[in-house]
Amino acid sequence: MATIRPFRALRPIPALCGAVASVPYDVVSVPEARALAAGNPHSFLHVVRPEIDLPETTGEYADAVYTKGAENLRSYATSDHSIRDVTPALYIYRLRAFGREQTGIFGCIPVADYDSGGVLKHEKTRPVKVRDRVRHILEQEAHAEPVFLTYRDSAHVSTLTERIKQSEPLYNFTADDGVLHTVWKVDDPAQLVAAFVDVPEFYVADGHHRCEAASVAAQSRPDAAQFPAVVFPVSEVNILPYNRFVRRSPLAENELLGAVAARCEIKTDVEYSEPVARGSVCMYTGGRWHSITLPATERPTVADTLDIARLAEFILEPIFRIMDQRRDPNIDFVGGIRGTKELERRVDLLPGSVAFSMVATSMDELIAVSDAHLLMPPKSTWFEPKLRSGILVHPFD
Repeated sequence: MATIRPFRALRPIPALCGAVASVPYDVVSVPEARALAAGNPHSFLHVVRPEIDLPETTGEYADAVYTKGAENLRSYATSDHSIRDVTPALYIYRLRAFGREQTGIFGCIPVADYDSGGVLKHEKTRPVKVRDRVRHILEQEAHAEPVFLTYRDSAHVSTLTERIKQSEPLYNFTADDGVLHTVWKVDDPAQLVAAFVDVPEFYVADGHHRCEAASVAAQSRPDAAQFPAVVFPVSEVNILPYNRFVRRSPLAENELLGAVAARCEIKTDVEYSEPVARGSVCMYTGGRWHSITLPATERPTVADTLDIARLAEFILEPIFRIMDQRRDPNIDFVGGIRGTKELERRVDLLPGSVAFSMVATSMDELIAVSDAHLLMPPKSTWFEPKLRSGILVHPFD
């Protein structure tokens, strides 16, 4: 069964929740974080992106970054801008955006469940990023940001959740991107905890590095043996594409089109920039969009059938020689929330570059890959809307 636990949250006073809550550390660059936090000393970006309070020449993994993050969290925790709950609680967290809503339960997940396979993953983590998160966790003595998990729908959980949502919320604010965030506190969480006895497992949606870092951190700090997460029912989760940008093509434009045509069906110079159906991608180079139908794979697993895997098999690997997307500096990943105009902008700025727009990976595909204990290519899913950081923090008890 899936396990979710109440915890004693560190959280902002209601009047400052909107000012404190920030985007997660991994969806913005340091310059973007500086711009977002400019003029807002309460922004939680000062904790999760502490580089913004250091000289611009400071390296991403410099000692000063971790020291500053811990210092900023301590300052926030001891200020009159925050509250530390006395007794453990769960929280209901609803996001409304794009004409839809999703509601999850915010609590803590035992590291032991992740280690034993009760929390299923679908992406491989990068050691350097895990080490980075581990150091932030240990120096801050807190899990500052939640993981985004999902689970197969439970009518019992949904009934309890809807009942709690009829009460007055603890927080209710609209972020600068237009997403409405609403949080309810569950002071008596026993029923909700028990309801998850019928949920067999959780799936990692967003936050693989935070899960793995929590596991590593718990080896040296037993009081860090649970990590915060928001768990959403599968039916409410929204995935956008995760597009690809290749900085340098080894072939001139006409040669590239010929190489693609030798492997795939291609329609050149089309008027659309997004794939019309699963099994196809759109490619932008030289100021033009082209539509590509990907062949069926003969590779054996369900993970190999994903569009994002077939793009690698038939185009990225044989044509661009990108064999390891996790480490190859020639490829970058662009979240679907930025749209295809961002792909055009990047390619137009860098002659010889190429971009690919994708169909979003589905939740059914994510679950099938996770259930088979397989891994997707890196950056296969972009979940939207994003959770905000700083609303509920889990300091070590």
